[in-house]
Amino acid sequence: MLDEDVKPSAAPALELHDAQGRVRADFVEAVSEAVERGDLAALRDLVEDLHQSDMGALIEALDHDLRARFVELLGAEFDFTALTEVDDTVRDEILEELPSATVAQGVRDLDSDDAVAILQDLDKQDQDEILDHLPASERLALARSLDYPENSAGRRMQTDYIAVPPVWTVGHAIDYMRETEDLPERFYEIYVIDAELRLLGAVALDRLLRTKRPVPILDLLDEEHWSVHATDDQEEVARLFERYDLVSVPVVDADGRLVGVITIDDIVDVIEEEADEDLKALGGVKGDEELSDSFWVIAKGRFNWLLINLATAFLASSVLGAFEGQLQQMVALAVLAPIVASQGGNAATQTMTVAVRALATRELGVSNAWRVVRREFLAGLVNGLAFAVIAGLAAAVWFRTADIGLVIGLAMICNLVAGALGGILIPLALSRLKADPAVSSGVFVTTVTDVVGFFAFLGIATLWFHLR
Repeated sequence: MLDEDVKPSAAPALELHDAQGRVRADFVEAVSEAVERGDLAALRDLVEDLHQSDMGALIEALDHDLRARFVELLGAEFDFTALTEVDDTVRDEILEELPSATVAQGVRDLDSDDAVAILQDLDKQDQDEILDHLPASERLALARSLDYPENSAGRRMQTDYIAVPPVWTVGHAIDYMRETEDLPERFYEIYVIDAELRLLGAVALDRLLRTKRPVPILDLLDEEHWSVHATDDQEEVARLFERYDLVSVPVVDADGRLVGVITIDDIVDVIEEEADEDLKALGGVKGDEELSDSFWVIAKGRFNWLLINLATAFLASSVLGAFEGQLQQMVALAVLAPIVASQGGNAATQTMTVAVRALATRELGVSNAWRVVRREFLAGLVNGLAFAVIAGLAAAVWFRTADIGLVIGLAMICNLVAGALGGILIPLALSRLKADPAVSSGVFVTTVTDVVGFFAFLGIATLWFHLR
């Protein structure tokens, strides 16, 4: 018999993540059941303490037909910032199902950069329908940001910032920030602008708070102040942050007027996106491909690149066809030829990966290009000699003749040098032609090493063994 004073313990709260950081299936199941029942109280108990990034992970884990219902059920309690944490495909599906008025109300509470991130992938008509539900001042600010080029600083900036006139003192600025309710959620600098809104400079918040009240604000302007234009590419802005260890930077228009500010959290997203795109491009995958995309979208996106690879594969195979007679005379040639081509391809990929990344970060340019080319040539030659010995000994033991070992050794040297040069020269050439080396280098480099590898090995074998 239970003691009347002893109450049964409450059911343990479900955890969102497992030990590996993945979304737990039982948590997703509990949320799904609450959404299907329309049980707001149960849903609130499950998700009310989730961070926006965790909310985004949860949304992606839900079945696609429950995602919009999840948002609608939470209503005003749903933080639309979570939609900046999901794949573009998932976000667009949700926004298409939600009423325009609901989306408009949700983005009103966001920082302008987050609002732009949510709206920018929608069709112009859908954007206009949502913006029509906003007050005029907010509508104009978002519309202006959406008019800037894609991947520009204007798309990434927040339009909420603190700007003061040059005649103010430190005391005026502090009193203004203390008494004004509608301030940015986080800020690191205040900006000084003239009567025509042109940027004069910035004052770091920590320096402001350490200075006595009567000091003129102009006396605190940072002498090494940086700014970017709204049309600048976001990748160039990210490099500026990286090079000068910036936390925030103001954004100006063509006339030098202050229009926004970019902060380090935005730049972290830019760096992650650019790295993600480069990594995908090296594999011949479109930068905007997401795990949430349908199989048909993925297949279409990959088809063209696979078609190009097929064409280059036929080119490499044509070299084998030119030596058909020799291959029939010596089976060992057919067995060993792919080894030479593969080893050269691997060496070229190593060089190409370093070269593409160096070009992307501007570490590799005209001033040091030939020094890097010479370095890669020597590295390819050293590795070629080393693997010539290793592959030569292995082939000689395998086929019990020293001649085949000598042939594959010479071919290995030729192809590893060709791979090293191709891995550096092809990205440099593509960059010079204004093509993206990350997207285009792989297929050309692989073709070079396949063609050179097959031709060098079979050509040397033909001469050495007097084949016809």
